[in-house]
Amino acid sequence: MAEQLAAMRVDYGATGSDGFDVGDLAPTWHEQLAGWLEKAEADGVVEANAMVLATAGADGRPASRTVLCKGLDARGVVFFTNYTSAKSHDLRSTRYASATFPWYAQHRQVHVRGPVEMVTPAETLAYWSSRPRGSQLGAWASAQSAPVRERRVLDDALEGVTRRFGEDGPVPVPPHWGGWRIKPDQVEFWQGRSNRMHDRLRFELASDRSWTVRRLAP
Repeated sequence: MAEQLAAMRVDYGATGSDGFDVGDLAPTWHEQLAGWLEKAEADGVVEANAMVLATAGADGRPASRTVLCKGLDARGVVFFTNYTSAKSHDLRSTRYASATFPWYAQHRQVHVRGPVEMVTPAETLAYWSSRPRGSQLGAWASAQSAPVRERRVLDDALEGVTRRFGEDGPVPVPPHWGGWRIKPDQVEFWQGRSNRMHDRLRFELASDRSWTVRRLAP
């Protein structure tokens, strides 16, 4: 396996372009990210809004997992989760996170890093109302990240909340569920190139709240 892993290699071309430079960027990081998201979706990337969220607890030990980006604007990127989950405990401890959008087919990545905040109840309700009923019931049934004895415990919990809220009545937002927003102070756009000489352009937030762009060595 070690030899197989060492031999696994893709020589990234310019992915149909002549490269990626500062002049190719949109005026803002969120417009650039939205453009790349739209391109990934148009190219058929499954769950193009999936991002790998990295957090650390009070002890400094990191953890990562994939979540779905459900909001994007000048304020930041938003995802929703259980507020009693492991990731939420980490975010409450450090108030900082990073997320990576990995679009392998496009030979692209975007890295977002910054402090976090809870979204408003109104924002949570607006997204909650758009969720499928099954997902709403699942949020009530699962004590996310808590150990469970066996699968049947989860199935019984889902059956219980389904009886509680009925077949078609409204399902309210659980008090333990809502959104987090990463408010970026750095956003890096990564484009694969040949010979591992990749293009890396990073938006950086200055102390006066203005943004600058730097090119980074690959």
